[in-house]
Amino acid sequence: MSKTVHVIGAGISGLAAATKLAREGFTVHVHEAMQQAGGRCRSYFDAQTNLVIDNGNHLLLSGNQAACDYARSIGTEAGLVGPARAEFDFMDLKSKARWKLDLGSGRIPLWLFDAKRRVPDTTIGDYLALAPLLWAPTTKLIGDTIPCRGPLYDRLVAPLLLAALNVDPPEGSAGLAGAVVRETLLAGGQACRPLIARDGLSAVLVEPAVEQLKRSGPGVAFGHELRSLTPAGDRVGGLNFGGEHVVTVGPDDSVVLAVPPRPAASLLPGLNTPQKYRAIVNAHFAYPPLAGMPALTGVIGGVVEWLFAFPNRVSVTISNGDRLVDAPRDQLAAEIWAEICQISGITANLPPWQIVRERRATFEATPAQNALRPGPVTQWKNLFLAGDWTDTGLPATIEGSVRSGNRAADLVLARGRA
Repeated sequence: MSKTVHVIGAGISGLAAATKLAREGFTVHVHEAMQQAGGRCRSYFDAQTNLVIDNGNHLLLSGNQAACDYARSIGTEAGLVGPARAEFDFMDLKSKARWKLDLGSGRIPLWLFDAKRRVPDTTIGDYLALAPLLWAPTTKLIGDTIPCRGPLYDRLVAPLLLAALNVDPPEGSAGLAGAVVRETLLAGGQACRPLIARDGLSAVLVEPAVEQLKRSGPGVAFGHELRSLTPAGDRVGGLNFGGEHVVTVGPDDSVVLAVPPRPAASLLPGLNTPQKYRAIVNAHFAYPPLAGMPALTGVIGGVVEWLFAFPNRVSVTISNGDRLVDAPRDQLAAEIWAEICQISGITANLPPWQIVRERRATFEATPAQNALRPGPVTQWKNLFLAGDWTDTGLPATIEGSVRSGNRAADLVLARGRA
């Protein structure tokens, strides 16, 4: 059994595959085109705020088993912090109403039977109306599957699915939405505790994996952009990184291609990939949160959708943000800060800030685009795909990224046993 594998890309999916294979005794070469690992899930020092910030505010849930197992495997599970119970604070900016959704900490969703723990003004029947999502196919629209109106939809379903799918929920894939509901709300509070990398995404999910790979083998080679693949019959025989830098892939070696869809399609002509994407806008403000401010607040009726309280800053996330990617930055920062003050009770002038706009943050989680997601197997028997844009059964999430990396690693292992 060959013990050599080349992983192309050091995002979360590539790191998940690489660390899993390294634990299985493989010599793992990771090649990353950029000068840092993590892809869209990373931290960096921002001179404008004088803070280390994340390029995006990513929320995990305790039921994201693959992501939590990955953090545990690199020794950083304790870096994912959250409340002991699955509690979510919400505010409606238009009505000024505030409430706390309390899903508890058990496996059975008993909170449905307690009006004080449910979304205000909802009944059990409203939740039962979500049942068609649980068995809906990915080819069906959410808007054709469940009612997209009413207090439950406005105050919970819409913000949950908007954050998960990054599209206006009625146009999203009902099957992908059903997967989210099955693994969160239907799984009880034990699966729904919000977890945040309070010390930064890189510190918790990226850098420890890079260090682990360095200790166990060749580690991550930065500035290695794969230019082309050299075929050798029914397998990949070489990796061309430009110029004379060509790496030979032995007959029993494997390759995991864990890059974004555009470079993947360039390297593999004819590969189907999603063609439409949606933006996510994140804003970071160098202002410490007030004492007692919830770590996470869902916001209804404003520009802000989720407000995060980190030890030295407050940050917001706005999904499906195409409408904001070309908005004047100063104007957008002032508008967001005004909402933060209203939500949090902060009374302060606009502090140092940074706006991060990812134009191609995730693929468009519609039935049409979901149908273009490829599986992990390619035309070459030693080349496997990974990435949240591949067909994981989930929207483009950290959990989906880790699962895709694990799946690619499992295929490498299966090939070695064949």
